[in-house]
Amino acid sequence: MKEMQNPYLMFLGDVADQLAAKTAKGIVDWRPDWCLGQMKLEGCKADLGIPDMGIREAVENGARTMIVGIVNSGGFLPEHWISAIVEALDAGMDVASGLHIRLGSIPELKAAAERNGRTLFDVRHPTQTIPTGKGTPRSGKRLLAVGTDCSIGKMYTALALEKEMLARGMKADFRATGQTGIFIAGSGISVDAVVADFISGAVEMLSPANDADHWDLIEGQGSLFHASYAGVSLGLLHGAQADALILCHEPTRTHMRGLPHMPIPGLKECMELNLTCARLTNKKAAFYGVAINSSGLKEGEREEYLAKIEKELGLPTVDPFRDGTARIVDNLP
Repeated sequence: MKEMQNPYLMFLGDVADQLAAKTAKGIVDWRPDWCLGQMKLEGCKADLGIPDMGIREAVENGARTMIVGIVNSGGFLPEHWISAIVEALDAGMDVASGLHIRLGSIPELKAAAERNGRTLFDVRHPTQTIPTGKGTPRSGKRLLAVGTDCSIGKMYTALALEKEMLARGMKADFRATGQTGIFIAGSGISVDAVVADFISGAVEMLSPANDADHWDLIEGQGSLFHASYAGVSLGLLHGAQADALILCHEPTRTHMRGLPHMPIPGLKECMELNLTCARLTNKKAAFYGVAINSSGLKEGEREEYLAKIEKELGLPTVDPFRDGTARIVDNLP
């Protein structure tokens, strides 16, 4: 099977905020050398901090693949984006997407890919045969990032933990469970595109039996408290059979993303429910750290908040992106 080729042109369309471009932002943050530039349509409110480029300029500078680097509720492709993607295919680029909708299901894109001999990559759609989960104990160690809401840094936390562990010479692998993580890791299973009965089985496949001292760092998805995505979060908990859980939180939010009528849960409340669910398949599951996305806090305010949470929960509390994860790794069993 053909692999995605970089450099990438990151396509942001005309998304309304930075969070909607989290797939593109994640790739830029963790694989900056792969990202040549960004293409935005009029009205786009997101920015990746890399050069703005049109399709012709990107191709002239060596771009091989356009990444549709956005997320939205429902995973659809806005109709007014199609012409730009067709233009990229006509210019000689492949196109990759993590949306729920398959690029090849859109007649204009399918035709453009065929006439140009280009490839459409739909990383969200598993190609493996996935069994149901069994909950059978397996060797190795597993860590799962869970959170109070979606889009708060669970992937960043797992990647930062992998980086710290590998720097120490530990055995560790980031296991991608979403489209952004798959773009970064080069492999994985996007569990929100798996039929519900097979979610836990997919996570068991991602983190099979391993050396006793090896850590699988499993990317979390959604939240048990988010009405839209709790089902995926639960399947992840059961399939991961995590020895260690890390709580992820963004302190400036007042309600679940996209659900203004649903408040953010308390941290202890979130931990208790996650432990109850995790212990169905691993009775020894426990929390070993807290990861705070402090991007919305001011300096001084940030340090005060981290100290407050650490005192309340009795767990090392860090912003993985700004502080690293050494103190959490030090606390792991």
